[in-house]
Amino acid sequence: MVAISAFRSTGCMDYVVNGIGYCFAQLGINTDFVPALPVGLMKTLSGGGARGLMVDVMQHYGADSFQGRLASIMQGSTETTFYVLAVYFGSVNIRKTRHALACGLIADLVGVIATIIIGYIFFH
Repeated sequence: MVAISAFRSTGCMDYVVNGIGYCFAQLGINTDFVPALPVGLMKTLSGGGARGLMVDVMQHYGADSFQGRLASIMQGSTETTFYVLAVYFGSVNIRKTRHALACGLIADLVGVIATIIIGYIFFH
């Protein structure tokens, strides 16, 4: 939690998210989804950190806003991949997690992309 807070308070999270937003803006894609991206990025690392970011998005934009709804969908459609690998695989002594990590991260990426697409279809 301390590392996540430091990453966020130093502005690194904003730098990454704004860079992603800039890339999509240059492609001519609507960037209304960008404020909700930190939730999707953080969810792979920490469920509590992602929940805190979701609350921040809702406080800043409103719970019924497009960004607030996207943050909520991201909270439910992605998984804490590294937590699952560390705790669940460790409890049953699975040592070779290379493919599980790749599959988990790909699933998180698909979850974030699907969230954005479904959010635009239903709420924008």
